[in-house]
Amino acid sequence: MKPRNWPFLNLIFQWLDSANAATEGIIEAARTQRHLKFHLLVAFVVLFGCFLIGVEKFEFIAIALITLLVIVAEMFNSALEVVVDLTSPEKNEKARIAKDIAAGAVLITAVGALIIGYLILWPYFIRIIQNGFWIAKHYPENIALLAVIIIMLLVIMLKAYLGRGHPLKGGCPSGHAAVAFSIWISITYISTDSLVWIISLILALIIASSRLMKQIHSILDIVLGSAIGILTTMALYWIFY
Repeated sequence: MKPRNWPFLNLIFQWLDSANAATEGIIEAARTQRHLKFHLLVAFVVLFGCFLIGVEKFEFIAIALITLLVIVAEMFNSALEVVVDLTSPEKNEKARIAKDIAAGAVLITAVGALIIGYLILWPYFIRIIQNGFWIAKHYPENIALLAVIIIMLLVIMLKAYLGRGHPLKGGCPSGHAAVAFSIWISITYISTDSLVWIISLILALIIASSRLMKQIHSILDIVLGSAIGILTTMALYWIFY
């Protein structure tokens, strides 16, 4: 019996296929919609800046949520514009109204996010002006999570730029190798047991080599993915740990 005939595994494969399609939708929107590119850039700067200055946990959650809300609103607006252009290729007053309403929804969420961000971040700016700037330090577990998120974004965008493979399967660089070696580096910071380091390194090597054995990736894909995982994670620990 093939694995895809197993009910539980079939659900996992279906979810991975859906996630792959959704990720390609995000990349396509970021590639073709300049407003979304701007929102994504602002989101990265704001969230990384919050991590940098040490915003409190619940304040960080609030900023992350409103940032995601703006991005989601912009993506819905972009999707609606495509549907309107498809159904009404010629100039139509109702089509214009639909586009304007969707754009208005994005504007409302952006202004709301700006106000909430100002209310949360202003005291931190005052503190920096009064006491000077310093980089906040974080627990290694939090840095490990940030590293995985950043690495996945880097892998997805590199695959989109190079035009090879799907975001979650194949292509250059290898996302599996990048994440595996990122986790290995994080473990070396979190654990003091050398045996745990060795086991995690072996597991990372097994994951990377399995991608080569299954002919999903080339050696270059794996080496580049591993380098991204190692260097990015080490840089984040150097900054925040």
